[in-house]
Amino acid sequence: MPSTYKKDKPWDTDDIDKWKEDTFKPEDNIGGTFAEESSFMTLFPKYREVYLRTAWPLITRSLEKSGIACTLDLVEGSMTVKTTRKTFDPASILNARDLIKLLARSVPAPQAVKILEDGVACDIIKIRNLVRNKDRFVKRRQRILGPNGSTLKALELLTECYILVQGNTVSAMGGYRGLKTVRRIIEDTMANIHPIYAIKELMVRQELAKDPELVGENWDRFLPNFKKRSLSKRQVPFKVSDKSKKPYTPFPPPQEKSKVDLQIESGEFFLGKQAKERRAREEREEKMKEKMEAKKVQRLQEFVPPEEEGAVKEKKRKRADGEEKKKKKKKKAEVVEEEA
Repeated sequence: MPSTYKKDKPWDTDDIDKWKEDTFKPEDNIGGTFAEESSFMTLFPKYREVYLRTAWPLITRSLEKSGIACTLDLVEGSMTVKTTRKTFDPASILNARDLIKLLARSVPAPQAVKILEDGVACDIIKIRNLVRNKDRFVKRRQRILGPNGSTLKALELLTECYILVQGNTVSAMGGYRGLKTVRRIIEDTMANIHPIYAIKELMVRQELAKDPELVGENWDRFLPNFKKRSLSKRQVPFKVSDKSKKPYTPFPPPQEKSKVDLQIESGEFFLGKQAKERRAREEREEKMKEKMEAKKVQRLQEFVPPEEEGAVKEKKRKRADGEEKKKKKKKKAEVVEEEA
């Protein structure tokens, strides 16, 4: 039921962003410290050990602002984050969990620390189980990168997300809408749909969003429609046999002659080794001569001058002049006959 209590609200103005989320401060935590300790642990590969050891002071300083404790175990190869008595934001431990996940997936520490900011989320997409064949998987993963990383850079600019392809996973950081688009594009790429189609669509959408007249309209008529070319998978035989109905005969077809039978008929079977080699060499030379003659004719065709229209007209004029001369001779002969 709609509200009937209508009253002017002078504090509610148009310049207020009602969807904006204010940062969570220690004063907002009315409940005080947490009753129980929450912790998350993740393993990291051996090759990340040296980098994590050098970048760990930066990570510790970033997590101390939220009151999160972190430990790096080089013996076990693990990273652990846990809440302390200074932790005031309940969601900060989840951001810390995402941070150590990104560090384990080879995301640089300065970039991974941005996950602690509000409005920034992450998504780690597992792509190895989407394609069975290893060679096919490597080719499709390379499509995400593109030549010199151009496709990946285009996706980052259009989705406003940070994307890193590492091993069997793709790590993405950014807004929720951009992460949703990145996941869809990467899953389509591993399903053999090239990312260039998605890039073209995103570029069109970006241009349409700038036009205030088209904000509330349907954009389907502007988006590119790529038709799927489904080629027939049925293999066509090289030599198509005649499958028309033939008269029935109880006798089987005659047996085809083998290679030896054909050699006996031609007399090649009874030749010696040297004679066979000489015959094969002569056949090769004949074929070479035929090919050379064909190429020679083809080369000479380039030097044949094209037919000109002027030459044809001149011939016609010459023929016309000759006909006139013949007519004059005939007239002279007629005149001589009359005089005689």
